[in-house]
Amino acid sequence: MRALKIAATGMSAQQLRVETISNNLANMNTTGYNARRAEFADLHYQQVSRAGTVNASDGTVLPTGVQLGLGVRPSAVTIHLAQGALEETGNDLDIAIEGKGYLEVTLPSGQSAYTRDGSLKRSAEGLIVTSDGHTVAPEIVIPTDANSISINAAGEVYAYFSDSAEGQLLGQFSVAGFTNAKGLEAIGSNLFQETEASGPALVSTPGEDGLGTLRQGYLEASSVDAVREVTELIEAQRGYEMNAKVISAADQMMGATTQIR
Repeated sequence: MRALKIAATGMSAQQLRVETISNNLANMNTTGYNARRAEFADLHYQQVSRAGTVNASDGTVLPTGVQLGLGVRPSAVTIHLAQGALEETGNDLDIAIEGKGYLEVTLPSGQSAYTRDGSLKRSAEGLIVTSDGHTVAPEIVIPTDANSISINAAGEVYAYFSDSAEGQLLGQFSVAGFTNAKGLEAIGSNLFQETEASGPALVSTPGEDGLGTLRQGYLEASSVDAVREVTELIEAQRGYEMNAKVISAADQMMGATTQIR
């Protein structure tokens, strides 16, 4: 009985949906996190009788035919790119990206990764790094005697000292964009790596080439909508229950068949 396998694919699909929603809710307070959405596609069909097939000697053809679907399959878990709300922190090294783009960081392996988490820190050597200690590219070193740091919308970093009223330019942050940002590979710790699907990183100055600007003293909050996620969670739960009832009904039908004497 095909209904058993079809309903099983439906239960598996709803389980994946619940897992995706649970990850969104778990990250509702993660800086710069964008919600994911599970997407599905129907499986191939069994052609019992094809539409357009000649049905009689007079040339009559079937207008629709009989096509039996065999269930559902996951097609993608895609990221919903949306600007999260900017929350003021007042910290000199907290920066939020207003618009498109990612900060580039250098991993211990030497490879580049990208993030929208702007909660930056200062290492023992004065380097500007992420919370996990990854160096932000290009490298910017803050002098030990600097009293304060200023970062403008274009990413220019200035240090201010007690013996001078003018700031000293230390460097400038860059922002990386991608032709298909949804094709980036998430590797955890708020980091992404480029793939064949995303295309190469297009590095530019903040505010240019359609990329966003920087806002010092702010962090981008998660774009997860808790109300929407809970609503979808209820829908997924009901979908799982209905597919389970289909399996129960198919089992009863098979039981009735085996009891025939």
